[in-house]
Amino acid sequence: MMEAINKFLLCETPQAWIESALQHPEMLLIDHANCEKKAANTALNLIHRYVNDFELLNKMSRLAREELRHFEQVIAIMEQRGIAYTQETASRYAAELRKPVRTFEPAKLIDTLIVGAVIEARSCERFAKLAPHLDEQLQKFYLSLLKSEARHFEDYLGLAKKAAGDDDISTQILLFLERDKTLVTAEDSAFRFHSGVVLN
Repeated sequence: MMEAINKFLLCETPQAWIESALQHPEMLLIDHANCEKKAANTALNLIHRYVNDFELLNKMSRLAREELRHFEQVIAIMEQRGIAYTQETASRYAAELRKPVRTFEPAKLIDTLIVGAVIEARSCERFAKLAPHLDEQLQKFYLSLLKSEARHFEDYLGLAKKAAGDDDISTQILLFLERDKTLVTAEDSAFRFHSGVVLN
């Protein structure tokens, strides 16, 4: 499972990000909750926009339900730990990653699905990287997310290839993977789940 994710991504999460995550345990959970909520919303937007593909509708419906379930699990842990769910600015990761998405169809759908695959792959990789450093409850929870996150990655990538038909999309995939690599290894001003390296 992780082998496919690690082979897909162009780089590992820097150790400095892991250290920042451990120094910001409350923000880790707050932003994790935000990420799950946004992931569900992305899937729902695809369901609203592309109604003629039953495979996409089914996979995105399942994905949205799973992401909302993960959201519920994160906020339950936050409540147990007395962590307030505050409004926080998002990291620049997703917005920057989406900038090259083309504006005409079916290229827009293909690129949106590729971006989804990259985000899910990076999330999965970060859960796996973080888990060994966390307390027993969070470690068990993060490891439990790996299977579904890996499947979400595969679903997005499979749907992108299906939408492309006979066209080779490897160049587009590489474009977004290069952006992911740049964003996760660059310096960032504030720690977030998908931020780059924060200099303390």
